[in-house]
Amino acid sequence: MRSLTLILITVTAILLAGCERPKSHLGRIKDRGELVVATRYGPTTYYEGPRGPVGLEHDLVELFARDLGVSVHYIVPENFHSIIPLVVRGEVDLAAAGLTITEKRKELVRFGPSYQEITPQLVYRRGTKRPKSLDDLDGILEVVQDSSHEEHLRRLRKQHPNLVWSSNPDADDEELLYLVWEKLIDYTIADSNVLAVNQRFYPELLSAFAISDPEPLAWAFRHGEDDSLFSAAKAFFYRIRKDGTLEQLLERYYGHVQKFDYVGTRRYLRHIQTRLPRYIDYFKEAADIEGLDWRLLAAVGYQESHWNPKARSPTGVRGIMMLTLDTMRHLGLSNRLDPRESILGGARYLAMMKRKIPERIPEPDRTWLALAAYNIGFGHLEDARRLTQMLGGNPDRWADVKKYLPLLSQKKWYRKLKHGYARGREPVRYVENIRSYYDILVWQTERAFRPLPEPPREVITELGEFPSL
Repeated sequence: MRSLTLILITVTAILLAGCERPKSHLGRIKDRGELVVATRYGPTTYYEGPRGPVGLEHDLVELFARDLGVSVHYIVPENFHSIIPLVVRGEVDLAAAGLTITEKRKELVRFGPSYQEITPQLVYRRGTKRPKSLDDLDGILEVVQDSSHEEHLRRLRKQHPNLVWSSNPDADDEELLYLVWEKLIDYTIADSNVLAVNQRFYPELLSAFAISDPEPLAWAFRHGEDDSLFSAAKAFFYRIRKDGTLEQLLERYYGHVQKFDYVGTRRYLRHIQTRLPRYIDYFKEAADIEGLDWRLLAAVGYQESHWNPKARSPTGVRGIMMLTLDTMRHLGLSNRLDPRESILGGARYLAMMKRKIPERIPEPDRTWLALAAYNIGFGHLEDARRLTQMLGGNPDRWADVKKYLPLLSQKKWYRKLKHGYARGREPVRYVENIRSYYDILVWQTERAFRPLPEPPREVITELGEFPSL
């Protein structure tokens, strides 16, 4: 009898084991300790920056993986049109690649919550005739093969029967923008965020018109009954939208590129060639002493004086880094008009501002706040941070603080603050300009996104060869 009981128990255990439900997709990810993500290289998605991998998609994925308690393995296929098939075949857990939600793609994958809206635009080069519609195109229009842009063009051809274009299976958006700038093609289609970032590197690129209404970007997941990973992503985006993290990330990558200044950018590129070489060794020396990125320090110097050692402001500040006499003396230096001393002084002062910023504040917000303090003074920055907190913002986030800095010039607010009135709009413009100058210098020195050919002949004629920085 006892033997029969043991047999029944054993058989029952085997049957129960066979009836156990397989682990969910999310469970399998946690078991292996790794989230596999398809993405693409680019300044709006994923690239190697000065301190390691960065990009909006990278930062979002890393935060999501941290919530899940796993690491990330990125897969970057050779071609853009290979990304969605990786999701369909289940070779990746999701795709985070700046993907536009379209009807055709929704048949292949399912999209998570939208985290950004963009507008696809027809791009041409300054100096050529601006087309007013797709019927005005006179030249080569090239787009990425199987992109949402090509999907739009197929739809628009019903209204514009003479519309023709070339599909490039190997290029990405940034490469096609470069070809327009090089005059190797006449037009391409680019999303508004991609164009905004790349205009700082190729100032002659212009938008002619939008080819559709604003469209959402989202992550792509495989269709199926297992909603575990998809549901986790929905909860993740709900949280980061509610707590302000998403807004902060969007500000980090796009907050300083919304207002493009063609003349100023072109002047800056010229000054990189004609002025920076005289002072670059001083910037590198000072940055090395203070533990700063020399390109950030050079960007501050350009914002302050356009790298003019004899610059003078109506308020009495002078030199490349535009420091007061009192500040120079406090820093142990004497001659503001000596480029090396001025740059050393600026580096010491910026490093001092960074040390005053609470250590709990991570980069890059720590640097942006320190730059604002460099411009307006640490006391006024602290007033702005207090005001930010009073009004419900996060005083540790530049995205929030920059909203409330302008209030320092309004009596209603500055009378409540310790240091009183300040021209609060100035540090906002100041920091945003430096961020753009810095990005351009990083691009010039590292070609962070991909190797590029030489600039077109007319630009070399205008500016001279770019120096080796």
